Amino acid sequence: MPDSRQEIRICFIGESFVNGTGDPEFLGWTGRVCRNTESQKYAITHYNLGVRAETSRYLKERWRSEVSYRLPVEYDGRLVFSFGVNDSGWAGQKQGITLAEAIANTRSILKEAIQLYPTLMVGPPPCGDDDQETRNQIIAKFSQEFASVCQEIGVPYLDVFSSLVNSPVWLTEAKANDGAHPKANGYAEFAALVQNWEGWLNWFPVE
Repeated sequence: MPDSRQEIRICFIGESFVNGTGDPEFLGWTGRVCRNTESQKYAITHYNLGVRAETSRYLKERWRSEVSYRLPVEYDGRLVFSFGVNDSGWAGQKQGITLAEAIANTRSILKEAIQLYPTLMVGPPPCGDDDQETRNQIIAKFSQEFASVCQEIGVPYLDVFSSLVNSPVWLTEAKANDGAHPKANGYAEFAALVQNWEGWLNWFPVE
């Protein structure tokens, strides 16, 4: 029997937190939010395009070719970007990425993306490593700047940092794991923020 549900294909593009690194269930937040949204009305195809240690400099170079291959024009294709932790950390430092470049890359990516697909952006989450306070102050600044870019362009933006930095589950799991990535319960908290966010809910209206 043919599936009468509305088919939606979503590419999640970003770094290791999009990939779900550290989750023993291999769902991360992207898999959970799609699983929890799948319903009698919507059939979701979930493409996880998270690359570990990637910065916005390289994401800017690859996202369109990867997305266009997975989202042919005849389908209802959508994009969710989430990045920034690597720009603010060792990978960004190694590549010489400044906050100004990260902002410029984000603006370039999003301005192109919204011409092609419905687009959302989810901000970078906090880390739980030993240098947590200093590192998280930097991530918080990136998140604020990304929010401003999204407001300027008209892309819905979700600040997950402000909630997760006060989450004992997220921080405890991240610190006990590798200092950055949580396990299943932390990603479940992340997913709950997304699936209850107006930007995400607007994609799946309930009649």
